[in-house]
Amino acid sequence: MNDALSRDQIRTSIRQKRQTLSAQEQTQAGLDLLSHIQQLPQIDQAQEIALYLSVDGEVDTMPTIQWLWQQNKKVLLPVIHPFSKGQLLFLNYTPTTPMIANQYGILEPKLDQTQICPLASVDIIFTPLVAFDDSGQRLGMGGGYYDRTLERGFETGTGASAIGLAHDCQKVAQLPIQLWDIPLATIVTPKQIWHWENNFNAL
Repeated sequence: MNDALSRDQIRTSIRQKRQTLSAQEQTQAGLDLLSHIQQLPQIDQAQEIALYLSVDGEVDTMPTIQWLWQQNKKVLLPVIHPFSKGQLLFLNYTPTTPMIANQYGILEPKLDQTQICPLASVDIIFTPLVAFDDSGQRLGMGGGYYDRTLERGFETGTGASAIGLAHDCQKVAQLPIQLWDIPLATIVTPKQIWHWENNFNAL
C-alpha cells in the first residue's frame, strides 16, 4: 500500500511539473529531444518505429515524427486493442491517417486491420513515461499498457528496442518497483541520452 501511494504521489508531482512548462519551453524541448534521437545508433537501420502523440505535458514528439517521415521511416502509433484488455496494437500513421479519440480522450488511428504492424516487425518502441530513476526504471500512468507490450516483446524475442522519452524534470532518484515493471536500457530527454547496459534493450 505504501508503494502504491508513493507511486501515485510521484505521478501527481511529476505531472504537475511538466504541465507547468510554457508553450515556448515545450517547443524547444521537442526540438532538443529530436536532436538527441537523431544521434541514436538504432535510428539509421530502423524502418518501423512506434511513437505516440504527446498529451498531459509530455515532451513534444511531433518534431520527431515529422523528421522520421522525412527520412522515409514508417511511423506507428499505439491503439488500444478492442478485444484484448490492456493490450496495444501499433498502426501505421501518416499525415492523412483518420484519427479518433480513445477511452482516455487521446487521439489514435482509426482501427484498420490493413494498417496494423505486427509487434515482431517493430524496430523501435519509443515509450511514454511519467517518471524515471537513476537505474532506468520507468513509471507509467498506471494502466500497464506499455509494461505488457514490452513484456510480450521480450518473451517473443521481437528484437525491438524500447526507448523511453521524457522531460528532464521527470527524473527522480529512485522509484518504488513492482514485479511487472520493465526497466529501460535507454531514455532520451531534451538534455541528454541516458543508458543502462544491464537493462533490457533489445526485446
